[in-house]
Amino acid sequence: MQIRNIHIRILVLTLLCTGGTASTALAAKNAFIDLFAGGDLKEHFETSGNWTLTKDGVAHLQPRPGEVDWKRYGDYLWLKQPYHDFECEFEYKHEKKGNGGFYFNVTDRHKAVGSVIEIQIIDSAGKKELTGHAISGGILPGIAPSANAAKPAGEWNRMNVTSLDGVVTVTLNGVQVNQAKLTHTRLKTKPKQGFIGFQDHGIPFWLRNVRIRER
Repeated sequence: MQIRNIHIRILVLTLLCTGGTASTALAAKNAFIDLFAGGDLKEHFETSGNWTLTKDGVAHLQPRPGEVDWKRYGDYLWLKQPYHDFECEFEYKHEKKGNGGFYFNVTDRHKAVGSVIEIQIIDSAGKKELTGHAISGGILPGIAPSANAAKPAGEWNRMNVTSLDGVVTVTLNGVQVNQAKLTHTRLKTKPKQGFIGFQDHGIPFWLRNVRIRER
């Protein structure tokens, strides 16, 4: 985080020296970054998984033969830069019985289990019982969403995840479905900053319009 703060200070000084203002620098810092805009996943992400980016700006995960589990952490689609307070919005799509996840505050990208927080992404459209694992928008471990706003398999869903001042808020398809403090009993032992990634669950998965900003 120190490196990023140094970069922000340099940006502020540069803008001031060239006629800009501190408010201009702050606006630049808080602007969304389109993570697929350059047409190359390697610009912002690292992965050993079989993720490809189409000309239309859709990242497609097609697991290779034998890749059927979720414990291949290096195959997740990881952002290169760690974050503390952030807002990330994206669209995702999966097949019937699809499963995935949005991971954040991960300190070790090659051991993303136990000390991590995950926003559940799963084929849950139409399900009535609200649990953290069975419904998209659950905060794992074990914080159930307040509503099931997931669209059916094959349709694009839009999710927004914000972590700000120790509070995580999840919005799915325009509905706020979850909110929890990082001091929650289920989360209080988890890291408060770290890397962000999309899970490779060993089944096809699609992403588009992935944007992030610091808060």
